[in-house]
Amino acid sequence: MSEKKRFHFTGVCGTAMGAVAAAMKQRGYTITGSDTNVYPPMSDFLRNQGITITEGYRSENLPADADVIVIGNAISRGNPEAEAALDRKLLYMSLPEVLKEYFLRGKRNFVVSGTHGKTTTTSMLAWLLRNAGRDPGFLIGGLPKNLGQGAYFTSSEFNVLEGDEYDTAFFDKRSKFLHYLPECVVVNNIEFDHADIYNSIEEIKLTFKRLLNVVPRTGVAFVNGDEANCLEVAANAPCPVKTVGFGASCDHQILEVSYDRDGSSFTLDGERYTIQMTGEFNVRNAAMATVSGQFAGLTIAEIRAGLASFEGVARRQEVRGEVNGVRVIDDFAHHPTAIKLAVQSLRQRYNGGGRLWVLFEPRSNTTRRAVFQNELAEALALPDFAVVAAVPDLHKVPENDRLDPDKLAADIGRHGGHGRYVQTVDEIVSIVAAEARPGDTVAVLSNGGFGGIHGKLLESLKEGAPV
Repeated sequence: MSEKKRFHFTGVCGTAMGAVAAAMKQRGYTITGSDTNVYPPMSDFLRNQGITITEGYRSENLPADADVIVIGNAISRGNPEAEAALDRKLLYMSLPEVLKEYFLRGKRNFVVSGTHGKTTTTSMLAWLLRNAGRDPGFLIGGLPKNLGQGAYFTSSEFNVLEGDEYDTAFFDKRSKFLHYLPECVVVNNIEFDHADIYNSIEEIKLTFKRLLNVVPRTGVAFVNGDEANCLEVAANAPCPVKTVGFGASCDHQILEVSYDRDGSSFTLDGERYTIQMTGEFNVRNAAMATVSGQFAGLTIAEIRAGLASFEGVARRQEVRGEVNGVRVIDDFAHHPTAIKLAVQSLRQRYNGGGRLWVLFEPRSNTTRRAVFQNELAEALALPDFAVVAAVPDLHKVPENDRLDPDKLAADIGRHGGHGRYVQTVDEIVSIVAAEARPGDTVAVLSNGGFGGIHGKLLESLKEGAPV
């Protein structure tokens, strides 16, 4: 691979693609790229690195002298550049393959996996290492507030990567995390998700077993000791396995947890730690980051200082504003379990406060489908009020496999909650602004932009506030 000098990135403006392209440019490679979504800040960042970007996909974008075409995960057959690479029999690679060959080989790679909590746990661990002066590289599917960016590569011996079980590329249907050469793996939890990729929980467990199969004997897998799927996956792993959780049988047991509005504290292996976040799931995330940090060689004092100063991740229970006593929270939760955990955390954070509203956009590939029709109803019955928005791009889901939002709203009521299906963002804003009271918390749950509902709601609350 070392003789390859000229790379073209198809889909260069994705967060990870752009970061890797820039890092390779800094290492002396000749880099070009193309994308349909060429806009700041990524376009400015890449151009400031001296990378030529072409807007739109065309076969002629591929340089005649390109050694490697890096094809992003969002690119499918029919894309003119993908077709040209195949027609010209060029060397093409996925982003995880490029990471493996040019950034991860020979390094100490810490891979954080699981259905929930990957982004927060990866961000915590990367911050623990950076705060302790270890200067890790990292690849994170979110924006950690302490780190300022989601991807960054260094000459350090450490890399911390969010290990996604999603497939790698149109030509490689293995999970991305199988390319990451892990020395240490975290398995936070394992549930059914990604219904567009997997047909069953058994298929998902199989890919996690394959992940543990590539952890060396000198490495370790830290798994959730309280969850049956994790224990099953780890049962016959060829690498060392340590369990982490609340149960008495866990190798690293979480004890003496306390919550308040400013954060959480817990004891692990006889040491006390504090984080600036609430919720049982954030304590689990912190425990996983703690044991991983110890495996990396950090001292207890370094870990304690790192956890205490970790500010969280954008869009993870992020307060977007408060108007007339009504606070608006942005959160990424979209899986039924994540919704339940988000509600639990918000109750713990604002206990004794007003009512809890959840505004839910069923936007992910899984929640647009009927697979979680019942589970979503159970989760959305937990807040005081739940509003279900229209399902985006429903035409892309087979008719007999679509989520039924009318039925979802009705089922929320049958589970003891108060649910409404409201199709447009403006209607939702109007309803909440009219009915919310001082002390209420409004949590917006979506893995997308939800039509800018956060700002619209804050503005509407402001307009309706008494003078």
